[in-house]
Amino acid sequence: MAYENPYDQQAPLKAKFECLLFDVDDTLYPLSSGLSKQCTKNIEEYMIQTLGIEESKVSEVNRVLYKNYGTSMAGLKAIGYDFDNDDYHSYVHWRLPYDNLKPDPVLRHLLLSLPIRKVIFSNADEVHVGKVLCKLGLEDCFDGIVNFESLNPTNKTNDFDAEILGAADDFSALPKTPIVCKPFPGAFEQAFKIANINPEKTLFFDDSIRNIETGKSVGLHTVLVGTSHRTNSSDYALESIHNIREALPELWEANNKSKSIKYSGGKVAIETTVTA
Repeated sequence: MAYENPYDQQAPLKAKFECLLFDVDDTLYPLSSGLSKQCTKNIEEYMIQTLGIEESKVSEVNRVLYKNYGTSMAGLKAIGYDFDNDDYHSYVHWRLPYDNLKPDPVLRHLLLSLPIRKVIFSNADEVHVGKVLCKLGLEDCFDGIVNFESLNPTNKTNDFDAEILGAADDFSALPKTPIVCKPFPGAFEQAFKIANINPEKTLFFDDSIRNIETGKSVGLHTVLVGTSHRTNSSDYALESIHNIREALPELWEANNKSKSIKYSGGKVAIETTVTA
């Protein structure tokens, strides 16, 4: 009878991941915080008050745009609304109830103890990501940040063709959006370039099933956060990000932490000052 050395099985795990890629909203903190619900309310108010969209139609318009374009902002730009990005973000994000978020020493300890490079990958703007990380006490836990500004640099015109938007639906007849964002493959490929990521050696954490589906399709290993039930596209499922050590103890066996890299639209987002 052949003898199988258990250490031979463990060896590949130690080098399996070189990077951990994290979404922010409803991933690093729970949906119960109420930020997501308020964000939707702010978006719809902006659509009514600033863009003049009829109040009776705004919820359905918002739903359809979010479904087809990944973010409401991307959809609004695609169908012809012209507005300043910072004005939108200040109305939609910067007015959120950030005080609902409290320091998370448990998650902080977990992240700092992980001997692997950690990168944020968020559709949100720099200020929002910075405020969230600061409120959670995680501002120094990541080696890099890919956010709205780094995906959508102001000195570059994005040619985000609707033909690459996704495999779940046929978006080829939809107008193009100038906004690059998850869940579409182009955003992932751009994030890989920005952060120097090899997807085959990267573990991606996100609460969105469609983000996880795209992540899997472009070569990432995937962790669906917010549920204990795996999907076809998720390699792991965590009811809470706090369960990471129980579900993936092999991550702590790695010893391949890379040199820290800071990037976020030309700035370090986690150094953003939190204001009341």
